[in-house]
Amino acid sequence: MIDLQREGNVFVLRMNSGENRFNPEFVRAMNAALDEVEGHGVPSALVTTGEGKFYSNGLDLAWMGTDGVDAIAFVRTVHKLLGRVLAFPRPTVAALNGHAFAGGAMLALAHDFSVMRSDRGYFCLPEADIGIPFTAPMTALIASRIPQPALHEACTTGRRYAAPEALRAGIIAAVADESAVLSTAVARAAALAGKEASTLGAIKRGLYAPALRLLESDAG
Repeated sequence: MIDLQREGNVFVLRMNSGENRFNPEFVRAMNAALDEVEGHGVPSALVTTGEGKFYSNGLDLAWMGTDGVDAIAFVRTVHKLLGRVLAFPRPTVAALNGHAFAGGAMLALAHDFSVMRSDRGYFCLPEADIGIPFTAPMTALIASRIPQPALHEACTTGRRYAAPEALRAGIIAAVADESAVLSTAVARAAALAGKEASTLGAIKRGLYAPALRLLESDAG
């Protein structure tokens, strides 16, 4: 489900469960990997990526709809994961190898930077089309990371952004060919790996304080 490897000072976290949908097993595995990266004592950075056609398609709605699942409580654990990535005290880069939809798009936004494959895959917040409104913590995260007017369009129309469009909208930081998405993300992360962890974490917490208050709240 999650594979974590080091390339020099960069930890590469590969999500390898197909569409990489969020369920309890996935969230636990992600947090365990983040624990390992955060516990590493020397300068380091983090890159996340998926496999095949998908970076992540977000919440595991099929699992959440099964009998006995407390979906509201689970979504709070997703909020906390997104908040953890947003404030992570290491440089973070998402290598978008394929589709980043809904919660998967939010996970990408929680990174410091995203590099997106040029020829395939979309960034999309489809909640307006699937009848699931954003929670307040999700809205705060999205609003803190996508500039206007793209913010309004992305949230209210469900537009599917290909890489060049996402770059123009300020949603991602760079575009690369399929063969170079991961290496481009790793190079960007490696260039930032020397940042002092506690200082970087404090800066992120200051920048995103309103969003983090909601993401980290048990009432979110």
